[in-house]
Amino acid sequence: MMLGLSLIVAIGAQNAFVLKQGILKQHVFWICLFCACSDAVLIGLGVFGFAPLLAKFPTFIILMKYFGVLFLFAYGLLAFKRAYDGGQHLQLEQDGECQSLKQAIALCFAFTWLNPHVYLDTVVLMGSVSSHYQNKIAFASGAMLASFLFFFSLGYLARFLRPLFTKANAWRVLDSVIGIMMWWIAFSLLRS
Repeated sequence: MMLGLSLIVAIGAQNAFVLKQGILKQHVFWICLFCACSDAVLIGLGVFGFAPLLAKFPTFIILMKYFGVLFLFAYGLLAFKRAYDGGQHLQLEQDGECQSLKQAIALCFAFTWLNPHVYLDTVVLMGSVSSHYQNKIAFASGAMLASFLFFFSLGYLARFLRPLFTKANAWRVLDSVIGIMMWWIAFSLLRS
């Protein structure tokens, strides 16, 4: 469980998206559930034997890497554009335009399943570490529980930041930070 938490807590594209959805109070339960279940599937694949298959097909990881870099760069560019344009703020009585659940899940799918870091952390690293444990079911269960605890905590505790985000400057700062993170992750993927 501690290993799972240590890998998840690092701020990345997926976590930034969950945080933003939590602040906006848009589809929080479904986004958190999707992220936690996706992690559980990937952890299960890693712990119960998928890591050796990835080692046999390194081309898949390379393709995912470059597709992930393009996606992260584009999303970072959009975040910078929102920060530059400004004018975004929450109206606490009425949230204005709401992203559909289908759109939110599609974005969440991209942040989760097109991110090579997710595969390295959950499938390869968790799979490798689990080989040192006799009880793989207990190991996988602890890591999966960490995912559920983290994502639901992040999504639902983000609402406490909501009053701060009634100001347009707070959104500019958040979008700038998200843009920087996306480009930093994309750059680090290119270098790895």
